[in-house]
Amino acid sequence: MSRVVAFACVAIVASAGLGRAQAVVEGRVALPPAVAVPVSKPRYPVAASYTVGLPDPPAAIVYLEGDFPPPRTPALVQVAQQHYQFAPGLIAVRRGSLVAFPNLDDEYHSVFSYSKAKRFDLGRYDRNDTPAELAFDEPGVVRLFCEIHDHMRGTILVLDTPYYVKTDPDGRYRLDGLPAGRWVLRAWIDEDTMPSRPVELDPGTTLRVDFE
Repeated sequence: MSRVVAFACVAIVASAGLGRAQAVVEGRVALPPAVAVPVSKPRYPVAASYTVGLPDPPAAIVYLEGDFPPPRTPALVQVAQQHYQFAPGLIAVRRGSLVAFPNLDDEYHSVFSYSKAKRFDLGRYDRNDTPAELAFDEPGVVRLFCEIHDHMRGTILVLDTPYYVKTDPDGRYRLDGLPAGRWVLRAWIDEDTMPSRPVELDPGTTLRVDFE
């Protein structure tokens, strides 16, 4: 076997071993019941119909706290306005990410936030306008609102970690590709409900952690 082929074989084996060395955490978060949000009338109606879609069901963000190097390039994600709701209603992004806010409805929206982590006002725009892209450089909670439709609520959780996942509506989650070591695992449900668990992750293992 030539040296090149032998080196390639070793590299493949090493890569496979590295993949197996990564840890997994999975479990369930006890979520609060859904809260009925009153539906308002638009302040500046222009569409022929006004049918409000259902808001997202309750969910949590589970993430691994730690000191991790920043990303080389910022990620680009989007929070749309669709069926007169924010879609998704809850999203986590890593610090430095760009977030676009496209309008997919047949009516104007006006997205704004007064949150400490990100204060902005995009003004009124319709679906034909190019959506704004904002950089979220400070970790924290950013609450989203629409000045035209006051029932609309959204949340962006800005994190200083690349290891996070949103639960499904039943509270189940699975975090893959985690580094071995001792960390803190946290579940963000709201500003007042952020339970945490110390975890010790071994290479190639799956750990079960429930937040009851």
